[in-house]
Amino acid sequence: MAKVIALANQKGGVGKTTTAINLAASLAVLEKKVLLIDADPQANATSGTGFDLRNVKTSIYECLIDDINPKDIVLNSEIKGLDLIPSHIDLVGAEIEMLNMPNREKILKGVIEKVKDDYDFVFIDCSPSLGLITVNALSAADSVIIPVQCEYFALEGLGKLLNTVKIIQTRLNTELQIEGFLLTMYDPRLRLSNQVVDEVRKHFQQMVFETIIQRNIKLSEAPSYGKPVILYDAASTGSLNYMNLARELLQKNNMTSIDNSSKIEE
Repeated sequence: MAKVIALANQKGGVGKTTTAINLAASLAVLEKKVLLIDADPQANATSGTGFDLRNVKTSIYECLIDDINPKDIVLNSEIKGLDLIPSHIDLVGAEIEMLNMPNREKILKGVIEKVKDDYDFVFIDCSPSLGLITVNALSAADSVIIPVQCEYFALEGLGKLLNTVKIIQTRLNTELQIEGFLLTMYDPRLRLSNQVVDEVRKHFQQMVFETIIQRNIKLSEAPSYGKPVILYDAASTGSLNYMNLARELLQKNNMTSIDNSSKIEE
């Protein structure tokens, strides 16, 4: 049965979607079966995995609102083992439509239950808000990865997110864990980047992933070609960073026999 991981941070532009696409792709390359659920109305994870939004007729919206079986709308990506449940701009209205539904915080959990036996990992790419869809994602997830960009306002707003996580742990999903804080957009030349890394590590200690995602041109370019970075440029720093993150995640969950010494060196 799959481990369900949400990627959440109500701050935009921190690398949630980039991480969702590239971590999912890296795990698929490591021969895990992965499902990526795009739960953001902007649908960037859908286009970034290579699907034309104009051709998406049924999306996660229909699963949530019309009870469509997610198995019927799963799309197979270019990478063997990586599947996608797409998003659509319609998802913007889903929060209002879900308000009067019974058990409205658990609707996405019900959707995921129907498919989770087919995968090793299910990733949910959340929108940059703490609205009802994000609450659904956190209620359905076993754990959450929180991307934190190495920039000035990085820690601002994290308190609010952690508060939401705490409320969900208390009321809706007692099993929810923090999988880890992931430092993104790191530029080793900037003193500020290094200060943020130190600060986040000091605050959250063991909860911070060892792997840091560096700023990387190839990582920024890949989505415009509708490809995970591993297909766009497998030798790029961004690609190596996400392969390392995938290995670290597998080690953390005791799903690998690789020891630390055989990590790809950056």
